[in-house]
Amino acid sequence: MTESRELKLSPDDLAAVKRCEQNLGYEFVQKGYLFEAITHASVANTRLCSYERLEFLGDSILGFTVCEYLFKHFPDWLEGDLTKVKSNVVSRQSCAEIGEHLNIEEFLVVGKGIGIKGKVPKSLLANAFESIVAAIYLDSGIDSVKKFLTPFIKKQVTAAIAGGLDVNYKSELQQYAQKRFGLPPQYQLLGNQGPDHDKWFQVSAQVDKKAFGPAWGKNKKEAEQRAAANALAAIKGVSEPFDGESPLPDLE
Repeated sequence: MTESRELKLSPDDLAAVKRCEQNLGYEFVQKGYLFEAITHASVANTRLCSYERLEFLGDSILGFTVCEYLFKHFPDWLEGDLTKVKSNVVSRQSCAEIGEHLNIEEFLVVGKGIGIKGKVPKSLLANAFESIVAAIYLDSGIDSVKKFLTPFIKKQVTAAIAGGLDVNYKSELQQYAQKRFGLPPQYQLLGNQGPDHDKWFQVSAQVDKKAFGPAWGKNKKEAEQRAAANALAAIKGVSEPFDGESPLPDLE
């Protein structure tokens, strides 16, 4: 990168940066990028030295990386499906959740007036996460960003497909069935496996007497969402996202 962020950090600041690097699983060549990414405007020498500019860049880099991941891994998805899942993965809520997972709050440099009862606002965690994405990009390029983000993208995409976010495949299937046949879809519980504390359920969606590929879920609601996703995929003539194989292969 052409820009440099070799700032003179105090021993305490440098120690905080190194602990943050351990949480992120990424070691910066130019530590100043990370320090800037975790510094709020309330304590920066100037707003140009806070995470605000990095957040601007990180938002676009995150969006690009998610779009590329979805485009490559789901070649049968239509534009609307890609957009719906992408909007969930890059949402402020998702970014804040990742920020919490990475324990970014522990390393944020903020003013005394930030936060209530010692808790940093989720919006700030989301901002800092996007800033860190930009910091990694400036430090060593897009390949490092992809390596850092891919595990989080996979997790969020899986949650979206399963209905854990705002994607509601049951609602979409309901609209299709009502419009095409004038009847709602039916969901048949085919079976379950596992102990009571970790039970899985297998469900198949049926539209106008046609049953579609079954799917497993950790509860009936999740299984129905996945079964609806399978049905919609079959209706569109693309591969079903969930197979019917048992998630507990060791069980008979």
